[in-house]
Amino acid sequence: MRRCVALSAIVANLLVMMTQVFAQGASSEIKNIETVVIIYAENRSFDNLYGHFPGADGLANVRPGSSAQVDRDGSVLKELPRVWDGLTAPGVTPPVTAAQTRYLPNKPFAIDDPAGFNTPLSVAPRDLWHRFYQHQMQINGGKNDRFVAYADAGGLVMGYYDGSKLPLWNIAQKYVLADNFFQAAFGGSFVNHFLLVCGCVPTYPNADQSPARAQIAAVEADGVTLKLAANSPKSALEGIPEFVNDGEITPDFYAVNTMQPPYQPSFNRPARGSDPRFADPNAPTTLPPQNEVTIGDLLSLKGVSWAWYAGAWQVALDGKNAEPQPNFQYHHQAFNYFVQFAPGTAARAAHLKDGGMNGAEFIKAIDQGQLPQGTFYKPQGNLNEHPGYASALAGDEHIADVIAHLEKSPQWPHMLVLVTYDENGGFWDHVAPPKGDRWGPGTRIPALIVSPFSKKGHVDHTQYDTTSILRFISRRFGLPILPGIAARDRALKANGHPAMGDLAAALTF
Repeated sequence: MRRCVALSAIVANLLVMMTQVFAQGASSEIKNIETVVIIYAENRSFDNLYGHFPGADGLANVRPGSSAQVDRDGSVLKELPRVWDGLTAPGVTPPVTAAQTRYLPNKPFAIDDPAGFNTPLSVAPRDLWHRFYQHQMQINGGKNDRFVAYADAGGLVMGYYDGSKLPLWNIAQKYVLADNFFQAAFGGSFVNHFLLVCGCVPTYPNADQSPARAQIAAVEADGVTLKLAANSPKSALEGIPEFVNDGEITPDFYAVNTMQPPYQPSFNRPARGSDPRFADPNAPTTLPPQNEVTIGDLLSLKGVSWAWYAGAWQVALDGKNAEPQPNFQYHHQAFNYFVQFAPGTAARAAHLKDGGMNGAEFIKAIDQGQLPQGTFYKPQGNLNEHPGYASALAGDEHIADVIAHLEKSPQWPHMLVLVTYDENGGFWDHVAPPKGDRWGPGTRIPALIVSPFSKKGHVDHTQYDTTSILRFISRRFGLPILPGIAARDRALKANGHPAMGDLAAALTF
């Protein structure tokens, strides 16, 4: 019964959307793009990888002193705190210990500096907080001066690399690098994947009366600040902040930090004696099935082919997911949270595809010229650049190889490829995000527009965020505008900012 009710809600929402505003009609030129490919990597701010890219708004534009981080009481820190638990991911040899990171000047630093930590792009750094409330506290109204104060990795938030050593750097120089592209939502991968597929934030109805009631965050009256615990260190130099309850759910029941899919594959196993295709609904971190309209639903409604290729998806379905490889991340497959893509549905079989180990199945579809018109690709964990379990170089090499296959594909002459990152991963960036709505946008992230129609060798300064991807797809295929996108533009305009671009400025038409 619950599934029928949810499906009825989706149908009703689709009917409403069919009467709403459609995206601006596609010009004859834009119709030359027949295949749109989205490659979604992980957890890097723009300055972290592209801060020294020629012609981009990078670290050279940081005014002296403007990057200085302040403590929790608002005073300027005399130095950066040590990197708690060390700079490198667990198991990296030789490690860079916390003691080795003491007395760093209060400014950005090169992680791979041979005269410093000499930790190259091939080495995974430790993971950093990238959570909904902490991120807003770090941005601090656009000052970007409390990344250190509300981090669990001390001064590491201010680290960056010489990105010119990355293969995607060369591809950015050949095509288009967007240097004003922001993650759609504050926080981490979970909520930003939702913004990518539906322009929406998931909900947990009546969470206070559910197994997830302990997951509700304790937030100050401003709605953006977590309540500090009484035993929280007063200074960032003394330790990691402690909170009363740093939960996954807002007080009004939106899920903003990582929760698990209601369907397998999920970190939460099935309940004893239940359908093995489902996650235990009574586990505190299992999100109930969602029933919002997705970009996939709109494409299907218009008869446009599409698929989400997830690296190591079949391995995870087979119950063989493991550390360190393939390390499939369950919350990186956002469609697996929606009732219309539940196990056993035709939509799931048609659109949720296995990218294969090391992207082998996805690359096979590329080489055979069989990509759907709307194609999403999520690399498996060890190839997605996520700190903690992936290096930037391994993921970059993989994505560059995928692009090399795309450039040789029979579909290439009529293709647009967008490579971007889901969020900043906790790393600092010097550009203030435009003020939008309650959910974002958040910190600036890298984005590359790769196409025969790209303005070659161009840095695009147009204001974009993750939902710009949906704007482009909607415009190209004449789809209705998703409600979250319309709400984002209204909020931006109300705060004196332009609406987000739709990638057209990066193209030759």
